[in-house]
Amino acid sequence: MLLRYAVRALACLGLLFVIVTVTPVLGWWASALAGPWTEARGDVLIVLGSEAQPDGIIGESSYWRTVYAVRAWRQGGFREIVVSGGAQVAELMRDFMVCSGIPAGAIRLETHAASTRENALFVTKILADTPGRKVLLTSDYHMFRAYRAFRRAGLNVEPRPFPDAGKRVQRWDRRWGVFVGLVLETGKAGYYLVRGWI
Repeated sequence: MLLRYAVRALACLGLLFVIVTVTPVLGWWASALAGPWTEARGDVLIVLGSEAQPDGIIGESSYWRTVYAVRAWRQGGFREIVVSGGAQVAELMRDFMVCSGIPAGAIRLETHAASTRENALFVTKILADTPGRKVLLTSDYHMFRAYRAFRRAGLNVEPRPFPDAGKRVQRWDRRWGVFVGLVLETGKAGYYLVRGWI
């Protein structure tokens, strides 16, 4: 009996290994969370921070969100950027943007948010009296939850995801990290749905 369960468990692990390392399932999953792929333009670009390293250096997801924000700015059209993220994340992202040529006066910071829901609530308050089209930029796998959280908070935003997990999944040695991230993000989206936050 115990041997049969062990064999089944190993078979399931083997199947999971094949799915994660060989099939395109992770790419499909990330695309599903990203939603419609757009190069939305507007007046205000909202960029969500992710993490910083303990030594005060920008984290990987925050770095890529900042890179794509700089690219969006360089395409033209935006008159300001709002960067949201606590624990020094927003400041680190702003510094990177300024070093990349974006005028410091065009960047507003929201420095207290510790979650996607707080990003949405705090940025909605900051932009309450700001006219124009708002565009939300974040990682592909994060867009499903972030977009809905902002809409639920009362801010009409246009999504502009970028290929974060979509790029990392192209390297087999990074696929397990992407898999874990997608599982966690899907769980968070479910939690937000149950709480009525999206």
